[in-house]
Order: sequence, then structure tokens, then C-alpha cells
Amino acid sequence: MSKHLSLREAVLAWLEYAGALSPTPQSIVVLMLQPHWEDVENAVVVAAPREEHPDLYAKTDGEWVPDSRTLLEVSGLAAAARLIAQGVQVPLSEVADSFVTFCTGPAPVPERWLLLNAAFPQGTRIPLGQHTLQTFTADELNRTIPMPALNVVQRRSHDLDLITGAPFLHVPDPGGSVTRRPTWFDFTGPRAEAQHWQALLPLMLWDNELLRVDSVFTVARGRLFDLNPRNVPTTIKVYEGRDGIGEEVEVRDTGEFHVPAACLPALTDFCTAISAKIDAVMAGATHERRILNRRARRLERAARHILTAYQRTYNDDGVWEVEADELHLDYVIALEALLISPDEERVGTAENIRSRASALFLGLDYQTEVRGIVQRAYKARSTYVHGDVIKDQTEEEKLKELRTLRLLTLQVVLRWLVLTPSDTGDLSHLLDAAVHGADRENRIGQSLRAFFTTTPPRSRPADITAT
Repeated sequence: MSKHLSLREAVLAWLEYAGALSPTPQSIVVLMLQPHWEDVENAVVVAAPREEHPDLYAKTDGEWVPDSRTLLEVSGLAAAARLIAQGVQVPLSEVADSFVTFCTGPAPVPERWLLLNAAFPQGTRIPLGQHTLQTFTADELNRTIPMPALNVVQRRSHDLDLITGAPFLHVPDPGGSVTRRPTWFDFTGPRAEAQHWQALLPLMLWDNELLRVDSVFTVARGRLFDLNPRNVPTTIKVYEGRDGIGEEVEVRDTGEFHVPAACLPALTDFCTAISAKIDAVMAGATHERRILNRRARRLERAARHILTAYQRTYNDDGVWEVEADELHLDYVIALEALLISPDEERVGTAENIRSRASALFLGLDYQTEVRGIVQRAYKARSTYVHGDVIKDQTEEEKLKELRTLRLLTLQVVLRWLVLTPSDTGDLSHLLDAAVHGADRENRIGQSLRAFFTTTPPRSRPADITAT
């Protein structure tokens, strides 16, 4: 008889006695007092020794013993016992097999899963540096749960319905702790959009629609995916039933960032290209050369301010009026971070930003338009930081101007990435030379056209298609 089978038999025997419990919810202590639990612990010691599976053990009175909380609650075994006591038909063989796998399989590496307010086609899987953007099927999600068999006999199945096919950015987090309450608000470090900006930025640059992080989960596949439906924003949709009467159904709120299946290859190519450019810039973050180090930090600063503004913008009409001016400030900071040379004096900053931002666009009409947008943004910024309120715009005009500034800032970031030299040169000097020289086409136009032709975003910019 193998040691794995011995563990399986011990679990089955314990479940038989656990079924005689009262149907009221039982604590871990009560479950531990049931006959044969000691046999389960002894079988765990044989089948999954601490040297190979330290995550299953805890120190008690100076000795390492099987951790009852992990074996009962985290594994899902306690939930199975409670369901049996309530008279639910639970597949005991599958539960026992799942518990053996839980104990004897390798401990999974914790991951961070970011749920995006967006819709992507089924089968999406796009590498974004260390991250992966993926939509999961119901079966794939079910396999992340310690006791998949229980998912069909308890209410949790509805929870998974909410996120089946939802887009997640996931990344290994070896040093992360496996928490019981995944939540968006994590006060142990920077907010999620700041921590994961290198994966989020390429997606944002591909489409003009807003993309936000709805919630963040800590996942240890086969160990924990403690999904709480309250962490998944939902909306109500009305579908026509068989009798012609509308039926209300709760579904996940997917926002406005929708990617059709036909666009997936283009999005993948775009993300690959932009991720490579971001990685090239960020490789200088620890470089001894000042220009490379400052460039990396400025890109990160710009991205974080853009993401902060995105997280506070539900849609183009969904900005708190009291925050609209503050969002202007986020976008202006992003522009300054990218378009001010690390070694220049802080004199004439506003004019330098207007000039260099316009130099990134082709055609005199577009350059004039860009200068106007930046000038209005600086006026709004100045008004805000001096404690005043912009009074010469209606709320509708203010929101429209904010959207225009957002789209411009994204274009500046994208073009900055396309044009930033890989050597120690500074893009600011290149843009100044283009403004005052006659070779703008050679310095700016050719590189932009080449990029937007080979790996375009979802919509080619008007100044590129017009020339």
C-alpha cells in the first residue's frame, strides 16, 4: 500500500465521522476533535514530510506539527465536512483525491492577479514583461481552487461565473504572502496601478478608451483563490426571456475597453514592441550614467501619474468635479517628466513643454493644436496650485478638455518611447533641434511613420494618416 493511498484512506475515514456532526457551522477545534483526525495528521507526516512541504506545518510548543488551519480551512477539507453535515451530496472520492494532491504536490508560488475593467476575447494570452494578460475559462479557474469538486455543490460557482472570461494581469510574487482577504486597498506598499505600471502602460497606449484595475487578488494555485464577489464590480443587464419578459442578470462591469478577436494579433504585436521599449529605458534605472538613470525614473513617474488619473476617472463623464483640476495636474506632471531635460535649468518650462510636445506631431495645424492644448493645461494647473477654481469653463467643457489632455498625454508618452534614443542622447535636444531646424522629417517623421505602419495602435493618429 503506498503512502499516498494511506493518506487517502485516513481522509475518507475522517469524512465518514465528520458527516455525523450537527448541520451548524463547525470551528476548526470541533473538526480536530473528530475521531480519526489524528490519523489524518500522522498520514500527512508520512506522505508530506516537513522537509519537503514546510508550508503544511506550524510550530507548537517548540515542535513542528501539521498545521490544522492549513489542512482544514485552506485545503477546503473543512468546507467539505460542513457540507456533508448539512446533508449535501459531496463526491467523497474526489475530495479525498484533492486533499492528497494538496498535501503532496509542490507548494505553488504566490501570484498577484489584477482584474481589469475591460473585455478581451476568449483565449487571450499576451506576455507583458514578467506579467501575462490572460482570460481564463471556467475550467481553468476551477483548477486554481483547492477543492474543485466543491465548486459545483456550493454557492461559490456563481462567484466564478462573474470572472469567467475576465481579463487578468497576473505575475509571480514569490515573496508575497497568501492572504485570506484579497482586496484592492493594500496599504503595505504602493497601490497596484503603481506597482504594475510596466504591464498596464502598453495596453493604455493601444486604445483611447479608459482601462482601470478593478481589484487585486493574491492567488496560490491549488492553495487559495479566496474570491469575494464584492471585489468584482457588477452591473445589471436585462435579457429577453422565453416568454418575452425581460430578465435582470448580474454581470461583471466590463467598462469601455473592449478588444474584438480580430484585433488581438495587432494588440499582441503592439504590446511586444512597446514592452521592449519600456524595458530598454528601464534598464538604465541603476546605470551609472546620469542621463540613463534619470530617464528611467522620469518614465516611471510619468506612468504612475497617468495611472493615478485613470483610476480616478470612471468614464469621460465620470470625474468628480472637485477632482477634475487635480487630474489636470497629474497629466501636466507626466508631460514635464518626459519633456524636460534632466540637466536643464528650470526656466521657461511651460514654453519648452509646448514646443517639444508640438515637435512630436507632424503638420503645422496639428502642432498648433498641441501647443494650444498644453497652454490651456498649464493655465488650469497654475489656477489649481494657487488655490483658485477655473471659472471660465462649464463642467461639460472642463471634462471635454480633460479628455483632450488625456489623449494628448498618451500620444506624447507613446511617441517619446518610439523616439527615445538607446544611447546617452537626450530626446529633449532632438526635439529642440527639430523645432528650429529644417530636417524635422528625418529626425521625427520617418521614425514615427515606420512605427505606426508596422505596429500601429488601434487607431492611427490623425497627423500620421494625414501626411
